[in-house]
Amino acid sequence: MNFIEEYHHGIAAGKYTVSDKVRRLYAYLVEQLHDADSPYIFDQAKADKAILFIESFCRHSKGRFGGKPFLLELWEKAFIEAAFGFVSKETGLRRFREIILIVARKNGKSALGSAIALYLLFADGEPGAEIYSAATKRDQAKIIWNEAVKMVKKSPSLRKRSKCLVSEIRSSVNEGIFKPLASDSGSLDGLNVHGAFLDEVHAWKDKNLYDVIVDGETARTQPMTIITSTAGTVREGIYDQKYKECEDIINGWNDPEGYHDDKVLPIVYELDNRQEWTRPSCWGKANPSLDVIKDREELARKVARAKANPLLVKNLLTKDFNVRETSGEAFLSFEQLNNEAEFDPLTQEPRGRYGFGGFDLSATTDLTCATVIYRTSPEDPIIYVLQKYWIPEDLFEKRIHEDNVPYDVWHQRGLLDLSPGNKIDYRLITAWFNHVQDDYDILLYKIGYDSWSATYLVQEMKEQFGEAVLDPVIQGKKTLSAPMHTLAAELEAKHINYNNNPILKWCMVNVAVDVDKNGNIQPTKQHNKKMRIDGFAALLDAFVVYERNLEDYNNLI
Repeated sequence: MNFIEEYHHGIAAGKYTVSDKVRRLYAYLVEQLHDADSPYIFDQAKADKAILFIESFCRHSKGRFGGKPFLLELWEKAFIEAAFGFVSKETGLRRFREIILIVARKNGKSALGSAIALYLLFADGEPGAEIYSAATKRDQAKIIWNEAVKMVKKSPSLRKRSKCLVSEIRSSVNEGIFKPLASDSGSLDGLNVHGAFLDEVHAWKDKNLYDVIVDGETARTQPMTIITSTAGTVREGIYDQKYKECEDIINGWNDPEGYHDDKVLPIVYELDNRQEWTRPSCWGKANPSLDVIKDREELARKVARAKANPLLVKNLLTKDFNVRETSGEAFLSFEQLNNEAEFDPLTQEPRGRYGFGGFDLSATTDLTCATVIYRTSPEDPIIYVLQKYWIPEDLFEKRIHEDNVPYDVWHQRGLLDLSPGNKIDYRLITAWFNHVQDDYDILLYKIGYDSWSATYLVQEMKEQFGEAVLDPVIQGKKTLSAPMHTLAAELEAKHINYNNNPILKWCMVNVAVDVDKNGNIQPTKQHNKKMRIDGFAALLDAFVVYERNLEDYNNLI
């Protein structure tokens, strides 16, 4: 029995508490060990070689393990066996080229990353190996690298075969180098990457550095990228992209029509739901080194403090339990707003539906958004959301770089359109509402709009859809407070199906609240004014007129 099987059997027997994603991963890997039809086989010698190197030549540098040999825990051995042991039957090269390891803080992921980096540098058999520890800031990039330097200095064998300079480790075994790399390091051209460690990607707002690393691996025969992170409060960045990729890969193992990428190893230690943070029996799901590296009593004290002080909850959830969250200012938690359900309005029944519209306008800076919401029957509580966004074409590239969100990806997916010139042509909004009516067969019953909206657009829409359809929504706490609370409750109940639209999800993450002395609220941006909320504003306008006309609407559908 190897370590993958040992860990899997321990999980199945209840000896190890892990997340559902980790449980499913190791069940899948055990199947792969014995799948004669797979294009991959398990090479025990290659798996053992990596573990033997780490335990023989690497030492801890700090804490109660400082100076002691790096003896791996079972979860670490199973992880390393999976990463290095599966190889192609045809070529003998490694199967997994990218490993995504999501694990809570203080579980030893930086030390483990440093040890693996040293293996790739010294013992992976790669001439001129280039290894990089990458992050958006140099200080963060040097965390894994600094730990590796300390390991080298504590190992007579590694010290004899290398030279530690100010910003690189040079190996005399194979002319390899290990450097910290950050997006503020200057030129990133000319990389020939054999191994890369992307640390704490939850704080990365764009994927440019990731793309540079991946592009730099093309000349290597079996490069390895290891992404390590806790969860965080930056939504719709590279962390969420990679997290979604992990989910899709895991779900695809039992779905022939699902997403498949057999080069990525997804390892996600997390709570299975937000409520588990108060249950000590669940803490191990996000903390595989609990009671060994991570102190249970200290974690219990943090949990107790968070129970007494709600302001501490979000940081605890993201860092210690890998629960994705929004920022401290946000109106909605990520668990409240997140809904990955999808639908196709072209295939839904019945046809001839009624819906409510809303729009939020901008001239140049913000996004312009149009929204339609509808239900399919009185018995079905689900409110379906369709949206379209626009941005001025002349400002498109500038907005990508200034806002650090993937407008280009959203444009390619058809979620965001470009308006010619340097401002929004509001006629595009009218055209989109006509498209929804004509192509999706959704008759617009009411369209809510800010009463300060462009007069000519409102007049054009009255001529298109009828004067009685346009329904002004005063943008103040008196009008918006109660609908905001109701909308939040419907989102939390997963009654708002917005087709997993990433732009709306990003906008909802960015919503803060302005509260008056009576506790009434209205949406506002958070302190970072580049964080757009236009999609939520358009949805809220549609929801306001939906609630105003709910009784009549239920008689229509």
